[in-house]
Amino acid sequence: MGNPKAFLEIHRQEAGYRPIHDRIHDFGEVEQTLNTRERKLQASRCMDCGVPFCHWACPLGNKAPEWNDALYKGDWELAYKLLSSTNPFPEFTGRICPALCEKACVLNRFNHEPTTNREDEAAITEMAFQEGFILPRTDIQRNGKKVAVIGAGPAGLAAANDLNLMGYTVTVFEKNEAAGGLLRYGIPNFKLNKAVIDRRDSRDSILSAYDAIVIATGTPTARDLTIPGRELKGVHFALDLLSQQNRVLAGMEFSKDERITAKDKDVLVIGGGDTGSDCIGTAHRQGCKSVTQIEIMPRPVEGPDDPQNPWPNWPRTLKTTSSHEEGCTRRWNINTLEFLGKDGKLIGVKVQEIDWKPNPNGGRPIMVEKGKPEIIKAELCLLAMGFLKPEHPEYPKNVFVCGDSANGASLVVRALASGRQTAQKVNAYLSPL
Repeated sequence: MGNPKAFLEIHRQEAGYRPIHDRIHDFGEVEQTLNTRERKLQASRCMDCGVPFCHWACPLGNKAPEWNDALYKGDWELAYKLLSSTNPFPEFTGRICPALCEKACVLNRFNHEPTTNREDEAAITEMAFQEGFILPRTDIQRNGKKVAVIGAGPAGLAAANDLNLMGYTVTVFEKNEAAGGLLRYGIPNFKLNKAVIDRRDSRDSILSAYDAIVIATGTPTARDLTIPGRELKGVHFALDLLSQQNRVLAGMEFSKDERITAKDKDVLVIGGGDTGSDCIGTAHRQGCKSVTQIEIMPRPVEGPDDPQNPWPNWPRTLKTTSSHEEGCTRRWNINTLEFLGKDGKLIGVKVQEIDWKPNPNGGRPIMVEKGKPEIIKAELCLLAMGFLKPEHPEYPKNVFVCGDSANGASLVVRALASGRQTAQKVNAYLSPL
């Protein structure tokens, strides 16, 4: 390592977010960047720890110590080569990954100041694009075999990328008008500008027979809430709002009746995860009156440690996102009972505060009511309660399933890893020893 004592002298520094009063008026990315000097200093903090748990924690096996060292020494090209050797799309994970590697970082265990791997990853990739280190490969020898990839989300793109580099002729099929999956139609532009996806996009419309097929169609079915009033106008799945807003930003037009908007409305978000957070940020940018987010599970502990779920497990600690910072009432242990309407339109949601008590027979805790039901005023309610894992029939041996379609909804980095692993399985099937 270039400076093995840097972690003792330099504190963790994050780039932070644009000011709230500025960012809520547009859909530009909220994260800022450090200058080159400060970024190199942050990379220098990656210590010669001996056992780099970041390798183990990252589903892609990213070699953070190696590319952080190259970044610290100013060798951006080497840093990108090391980074891209394990991660086909580091510009995606550098923006939206929860950085499992940082939770496993030795410095996180030492003083809760892990190396800024995610931000370093994004900086390396942006420099690589800026300096022309990323170029189309024209030297690939084709092996004469064809593979179809169904679904152009992160798993499908990762599988297609690796199979292409192996020499297969790959055709990617996508039901939407552009590639990216949830990267394009689920994650708001203020977290991931869609130009970041477009600069990697290459299209092939050749239709023919295929030697293998990869199914990477994600988890298209959202978890619903079948309670009275579900049919009221104003109750939508979270992705109905998020995908439509991203399409509007891409230039698509919708009629007044089709348009889902939070403008001048009290908004209720049901679900306490990242998708719910994305709804909050989008509602603010659309001009909402207020936002409330409710979650049926208990409030997570105030971090950084979680005594009920200690390392190496993922800490279930309270997460405050940039969207939460922009203004939101957050409540936990709230069960939703009924959507209330007038003239077919949502006007409020009846909810009930609850507690969770241990199940004497083991298994899932028992939900018990607490207090009296109450009504939360809302003209727009967004269901952000996750997705159902797809069920697949038995396929022929040359069909492979990967990403969320195989494993259920998870992280982009896990989808990328699954896509790469599936590419290896396809290659082993088509090129037996």
